[in-house]
Amino acid sequence: MPKKPKHPCGFPGCPNLTETRFCPEHTKEMNRQYEKYYRNWSSKQKYGRHWKRIRDRYASEHPWCEECLKEGRYTPVEHVHHRVPLRQGGSHDESNLESVCKSCHSRIHAKLGDRFGK
Repeated sequence: MPKKPKHPCGFPGCPNLTETRFCPEHTKEMNRQYEKYYRNWSSKQKYGRHWKRIRDRYASEHPWCEECLKEGRYTPVEHVHHRVPLRQGGSHDESNLESVCKSCHSRIHAKLGDRFGK
């Protein structure tokens, strides 16, 4: 099946062609700018370097989506989800974490109503 044609990078003045919004060089730069200027300060405190270590360790110990495993499917993990959100008193304890794929993570948050408007 043919792929979509590449388009110019979204960074002003960049002539590189890419399949995503920005070329790999400018993706890193735009991510750095987002983290520095636009990301909420409170989420930086909750999800810092410490969380990355916890998340990576948990994902390596649980490489399959736990929701899909309940249905007998083997889907690689893409996110580590807090069963009880941090803003509701949850923690980074292993008992509060769950490895999930992207579709299961979206489904969980859609059921909770805390994404895409309430």
